[in-house]
Amino acid sequence: MTAVPAPASRSVADWLGRFPEERPPVLLAGAAVTLVLRQGAGDVEVLLIERTVRSEDPASGQVALPGGHVEEGDGNLAVTAAREMEEEVGLALGDLAGPLHYVGTDYAARFGLRVAVFAAALGPPRRAPFPGNAEEVAHVFWLPRAALDETRPVLQDTPRGALAVPATVYEGHVVWGFTRRLLRQFFELPAEDGALGPAFPSRATPTP
Repeated sequence: MTAVPAPASRSVADWLGRFPEERPPVLLAGAAVTLVLRQGAGDVEVLLIERTVRSEDPASGQVALPGGHVEEGDGNLAVTAAREMEEEVGLALGDLAGPLHYVGTDYAARFGLRVAVFAAALGPPRRAPFPGNAEEVAHVFWLPRAALDETRPVLQDTPRGALAVPATVYEGHVVWGFTRRLLRQFFELPAEDGALGPAFPSRATPTP
């Protein structure tokens, strides 16, 4: 198991403030996900789902961010992200403290598509997130940012067979692969090989 030094403590507003509100066109990606953030007791937390085990689902049983494929009529990727968030965890835009912030796009090699990444802050308590569609989502849970500081090898089925992959294990949930990479990039943690910087540089307009 390895651990990296935690970055300086930041609030939800600090993390979101790096990225402006944008509504990129659908053609930019084939899917969209949302990092829903809240201020926990001692750290910022991000909402994750654990997918229901289904033989027809290539992400069966995996931990993921709320999100999914673009559908005809979505109009833009922010609409896709909001629709999927409500379908999977029961949170609508009215449950957020502000708009969706467009973070960037990344490529999910296992699924062969580009994914638009959004982030938003959870608003004042209205309703707790819950599995909106039990056929797709088995559990929802909050992951503290600090949990990503630790890395341990976990055996997982990959396109190259069973491999020990870098993972974060939190309360029995195994976060690895594309989802873990997105989270570490967003929270400015080093790449696993230590050679690359954040993939989502700040795009907020500097204050004069």
